Amino acid sequence: QVQLQESGPGLVKPSQTLSLTCTVSGGSITANYDYWFWIRQPPGKGLEWMGAITYSGSTYYSPSLKSRTSISRDTSKNQFTLQLNSVTPEDTAVYYCASARRFTIATRRDGYDYWGQGTQVTVSS
Repeated sequence: QVQLQESGPGLVKPSQTLSLTCTVSGGSITANYDYWFWIRQPPGKGLEWMGAITYSGSTYYSPSLKSRTSISRDTSKNQFTLQLNSVTPEDTAVYYCASARRFTIATRRDGYDYWGQGTQVTVSS
């Protein structure tokens, strides 16, 4: 059973960089054909697909966030990270990491095999 756990600051100031880490257990982020995702849910809104990193380290980003987003990984720690630059209050959301055995841009929970519990990030001065 794959388990994912998000970690990072719960409060970020406007214009700063939001950095979150997803720690994976019960599976390897380099396992063939496994894909790893960041998804967020702003208050009162639906899920928003942010980006993905593949088992081989390739990355994909939402066009609307691409200029501000970077996803990377540390294979020695079995972790992958999200960096979102120049945040504004509109970036306030619950941020989730998730995984699937296929590439997907689904915006519903059943589009993924495993989810982290989510972490609340508030952007405020």
